[in-house]
Amino acid sequence: MGQPVREYLLTLSVTAAVTYLLTGPVRKFAIAAGAMPEIRARDVHREPTPRLGGIAMFGGLCAGLLVASHLTNLKSVFENSNEPRALLSGAALIWILGVLDDKWGVDALVKLGGQMIAAGVMVLQGLTILWIPIPGVGTVSLTPMQGTLLTVALVVITINAVNFVDGLDGLASGMVCIAAAAFFMYAYRMWFGYGIEAAAPATLFSVVLMGMCLGFLPHNMHPARIFMGDSGSMLIGLVMAAGAVSVTGQVDPDLLNQKAGGLREATHAMVPVYIPLLLPLTVIAVPVADLILAIVRRTWKGQSPFAADRGHLHHRLLEIGHSHSRAVLIMYFWSALIAFGAVAYSVNNASMWIVLGIVLLSAVGLVLLLLPRFSPRAPRWAERMVPPRYRRVVRTVLVPSADRAEEDAAEAAEGEREPVPAGINGATAIGDRSRFVDHRRAGSHH
Repeated sequence: MGQPVREYLLTLSVTAAVTYLLTGPVRKFAIAAGAMPEIRARDVHREPTPRLGGIAMFGGLCAGLLVASHLTNLKSVFENSNEPRALLSGAALIWILGVLDDKWGVDALVKLGGQMIAAGVMVLQGLTILWIPIPGVGTVSLTPMQGTLLTVALVVITINAVNFVDGLDGLASGMVCIAAAAFFMYAYRMWFGYGIEAAAPATLFSVVLMGMCLGFLPHNMHPARIFMGDSGSMLIGLVMAAGAVSVTGQVDPDLLNQKAGGLREATHAMVPVYIPLLLPLTVIAVPVADLILAIVRRTWKGQSPFAADRGHLHHRLLEIGHSHSRAVLIMYFWSALIAFGAVAYSVNNASMWIVLGIVLLSAVGLVLLLLPRFSPRAPRWAERMVPPRYRRVVRTVLVPSADRAEEDAAEAAEGEREPVPAGINGATAIGDRSRFVDHRRAGSHH
């Protein structure tokens, strides 16, 4: 088992390194090509930032799949399955569509049609849902039409969920990376834990997706030097959807039943697959929730579901007082809690410690949400080892000098003038009072 782990780490490292090294030149290309849209009302960044980061991410995807196809254990995925080629062809289509949108802008309905075409291309090459497990009923086989419609729906929902959550620096890439890590653990256990070969493509897709996000994150953390744009957000959404489709529709629950030792054990092992509508959407529960809330909110207001606004979850976090970095970390926290909680529950759902741990971490997350202005402070003995913003503020008492005393006396004399009458709205002389305060504050720095 050690050899496959090393091959996965190599694939992950190559994907991340290629993505990271390509992002710098891509940024210069985006600036030269004019892919720096004007700041919109819903944007939270203040300076024009180049897009087209998806070009580097697509390069990392191709490099990761190329390396994996030449490794001893992983090349069997390419020999026994057509799914990697299906993923690459669908990813190329959605990436081209995203590049066009980042540079010139594409109508929302055209983008939706392109997403459906990319999903259809993957279905034609074998990446489709063949059956779904239903608790209490068993395995339900799908007709080709049903499988195609369900696959296209899952791909489109996942792509748009990731695209909707891409609103803060480092948010989408970090959340997808967390989801991919949890999905890798789940798929790896299915393949090597139960010996189910059909879970191999999903395991590879998860590793490549992690590498794409990790390689792009250093350039995208706040303050971001480049955005992934639709070329990146739709691409990583499609790769995640491909892994979900692969492990949901290709892994036979009856075979899992034999490997796991019984129907009850197999049902528990498939928990992450059918918790939300029988699809592994737990790993992107936060983006999907944001997507559903956005559609309901916009439809309720009589707007198009594709109309942009500032009502997303990350915008709400900023509005209640969280900083940019803290809002991103909170979203990371909830994504990790839901994704890894589902995987942990599938491993051992009989353990009350897992349930209690999830409940406890949920309480911690709620406390973090309700304390937007809480700023942690390190103890005095550890202040030298933390950044200045986490150190305690040392209050110093300034002894007034002779010049300062003369200034205070002049201000006191000036303050004895007749007060300015209140305005028509009952306002007092705020302007003069604020000028005095500013004058004192300015004098304290001399």
